[in-house]
Amino acid sequence: QVQLVESGGGLVQAGGSLRLSCAFSGRTVSSYAMGWFRQAPGKEREFVAAISWSGGIYYADSVKGRFTISRDNARDTVYLQMNSLKPEDTAVYYCAASKLPVGLSTKYAYESWGQGTQVTVSS
Repeated sequence: QVQLVESGGGLVQAGGSLRLSCAFSGRTVSSYAMGWFRQAPGKEREFVAAISWSGGIYYADSVKGRFTISRDNARDTVYLQMNSLKPEDTAVYYCAASKLPVGLSTKYAYESWGQGTQVTVSS
């Protein structure tokens, strides 16, 4: 069974940076697509970024040019580097794993989820 544990969240001022990590265990991470989603209070969980098992990368328009997703299969870890953070980026960020090769921008493609890590951006 896949287990995902996020870390790296915190409080940062607008314009600052954070790097989130997602530790993957239970299977071979290289055979999974990995995604990051976020959920703000009172809002739906929304797609942030994804990286397929073949290395294809996808971003939400709201984070393009500011966020970078990457994976280190040797360390069983996926990262989300977040730069130029804005108050509207405040949310709980979730890591997720999918066996599917397509449809990675929808939460329904993912079969395993982490517990989330809080990111708060102050203005």
